[in-house]
Amino acid sequence: MMAARTFIDRLRNAGICADDSEELRLQKSLLFFATGLISLASMVWLSIYWQLGPRFSSNLPFALQLLLVGNLLIYLKTLNFNAFRLIQLSLFLFTPFVAQWTIGSFITASGISLWALLAPIGAVLFIGPRESGAWFFAYVFLTTLSGAFDYYLADSASAPPYEVPAATTAFFFALNFTAVSSIVYLLLRYSDSEKHRAQQHLQETHRLLQVEQERSERLLLNILPAPIAERLKNSSQPIADGFAEVSVMFADIVNFTRVAEGMAPQQVFAMLNKIFSCFDELAEKYGLEKIKTIGDAYMVAGGLNDARSDFSGALAEMALEMCRLLHDDLQLNEMRLELRIGIGTGPVVAGVVGKKKFIYDLWGDTVNIASRVTSEGAPGVVQVDERTYRRLQQRFEFHQAQTIYLKGKGNMVVHRLIGHRTGSTVAAPRA
Repeated sequence: MMAARTFIDRLRNAGICADDSEELRLQKSLLFFATGLISLASMVWLSIYWQLGPRFSSNLPFALQLLLVGNLLIYLKTLNFNAFRLIQLSLFLFTPFVAQWTIGSFITASGISLWALLAPIGAVLFIGPRESGAWFFAYVFLTTLSGAFDYYLADSASAPPYEVPAATTAFFFALNFTAVSSIVYLLLRYSDSEKHRAQQHLQETHRLLQVEQERSERLLLNILPAPIAERLKNSSQPIADGFAEVSVMFADIVNFTRVAEGMAPQQVFAMLNKIFSCFDELAEKYGLEKIKTIGDAYMVAGGLNDARSDFSGALAEMALEMCRLLHDDLQLNEMRLELRIGIGTGPVVAGVVGKKKFIYDLWGDTVNIASRVTSEGAPGVVQVDERTYRRLQQRFEFHQAQTIYLKGKGNMVVHRLIGHRTGSTVAAPRA
């Protein structure tokens, strides 16, 4: 049974190419199946006729076998499915009528021409409903032609070529109708089961595609802000937006190069990954937008989305918590690293540059100021520019203002953040 099933599966899938569509695969499989059924039936019918008495010539069934199998072998060699399909359907159509004309009339042949109905039915399954019309017309024409011959030649015919007993004729009428109906049923059932299997395959493919799409979506959202990712998917236009008021924060690890000198690359990566992953969680907690990491520097901004209006306060909260975590959590900060943090506020341009390896970045004087304020800061200190100070002074305490020289900017007033003012309300993280 296993060997027979394996043989049937191999026969069913013979001639199917990897780039065939599901519909074409089904058509090929159905035509192979129909060829096998009709080849078997032609020999069975001849055997039954012989058993019941009439000794018909075996030339026609044998010729049908050779033509069906020969055409099948030619197809397997050439893979010309259109020619294979045309020849097989032609054999399905004409052979039953030739057999009927050989035996005699509709009556004496027990309506064997009914088998030709498999040609237009097969055309529906193997080609398509629209193209099957010509095959049905040919079937009707040959049936009408056979009926006309029977009608006009009935009186003049002396005797049929073969004497077929009435009981045999009645038996084969029933057998022909039953067999043709069974084959039509089997073909339709097989077609439905194959379509169902193909549909299940498509559903599974669609499910896997959705999983991959969701994974790609998550990956894209890890790289770009959600609104930017949506615009990038829906348009090929360059993305560049101007913002009048954005707070930008840089956090640098103090003496990172010296600390990393005595560590293996894997250890350096693990250390940075652990610290920056913690910072990512804080950025999400406070509704801020992580921009990028640059070596041992971490860049985050507020005011690029509508998550919260007090984005400068949220950045200050995050900066204080970052310093507190590195100071208190020895598991996170085994090397006792310290941060220099700087915050600048003002207009920026934000967008995506290039066509490959997208990155959402910020440009403008505000970004430069935040970077300079950070590099000129002290370890463990959060330093802000004047504009940021004005936005935070009601809720946070600062050391006395200092004037420092910033490369490319000249002298600038900066303020060092101490913490929350006594009695001030701590900004709630984003829900």
